[in-house]
This record gives sequence, structure tokens and C-alpha cells, in this order.
Amino acid sequence: MTIQPVRLFGDPILRARAEEVTEFDRELRQLVTDLTDTMYDDGGVGMAAPQIGVGLRVFVYDTHDAKGHLINPTYTVVGDEEQVGPEGCLSIPGVRYDTRRALRVRASGFDVTGAPVEFAAEGLLARCVQHETDHLDGVLFLDRLDPASRKEAMRTIRESDWFTAGVTVRGSRSLSAGQPGPFGQVR
Repeated sequence: MTIQPVRLFGDPILRARAEEVTEFDRELRQLVTDLTDTMYDDGGVGMAAPQIGVGLRVFVYDTHDAKGHLINPTYTVVGDEEQVGPEGCLSIPGVRYDTRRALRVRASGFDVTGAPVEFAAEGLLARCVQHETDHLDGVLFLDRLDPASRKEAMRTIRESDWFTAGVTVRGSRSLSAGQPGPFGQVR
């Protein structure tokens, strides 16, 4: 198990577009393992490579109904239905707001061997795909909030101990069982 430090709001890598993966090798397999271990340690349902300081287009997920990883992901929205629900981010501790997302998406990309992957996602998995792909584009869920919620979220961040102390990287925090993860799901 290789748990990596998590980059926090304020770290520039979280606002940069990640680069396409071009080599499907041992290092990429290790990155997927590190992301998965770190996600589980933090009680998350998804984690993108920039969150551990790696600027590559890779994310992992485990929504209890589905788990895996996507490399060089893309998605298309399916239909017009939307969902509004609790969303947070392992890179923005203590901040959670209802966020509007598409209810259904069709995700595609590659697995760690370079084989094509495509799947339909709905509900929590669709939210996760959108959230993690946003990370790869330098977009945070805060950017998806309505202006009043975003202002409130920014105030919460500015008042947090970690932000006040100038912390942009943190080690393992191991959420205890029963605590909600970043998408409101209890681990």
C-alpha cells in the first residue's frame, strides 16, 4: 500500500490541465495503485492524479456499485436530466455543497494496459466521472457552485485551519468508518 500526500486547494497543480498519458507502463500501473490506496485511505469515492501531484490524465473511482480507473477520460452527457446533491473534494477538506451535475454520462478512455474502456454512468458514478474529469482540466467543484454558495465555500476555506496555515499538501488522514466521503457517501 502506497499512500501519497494529497494536494490541497491553493496548490497550482489543481488548477492546471493534466497531460495526456502516452506510455502505458509500470509507472502508470504504480500511479493507479497509489491513487487507489490514497483514495481508500482518505475515504473517497474518486481521486485524480493531480490531487497527488501528478499532472497526468488519470483517475480512479469506487462508488460501491462500480470501481476502476480511467486514463485519458472523456465523457458525454446523456439526456437533459440533472442531479443536485452533496459534493466535496479530498483536496478541499471540510467543504461540502450541493452541486448540479448531469444525471447520466457516457464515459470512455483507456485502462492501465491501454485497452479502450467505455461505460454508461448514472447517479453517483456519473457525478464522480464529472468531478474527476474536471480535476484533470484544472476545474474544482467550487467552480460549479452558484455564486452565493461559492462565496460561502470560499469563506469556509479562508477560515479553515489548513488554509490559514498555508498548508497545500497533507499526509494521510484516514477517515474513520461512518464518516461521509466527499460525495456524501458513508464509508
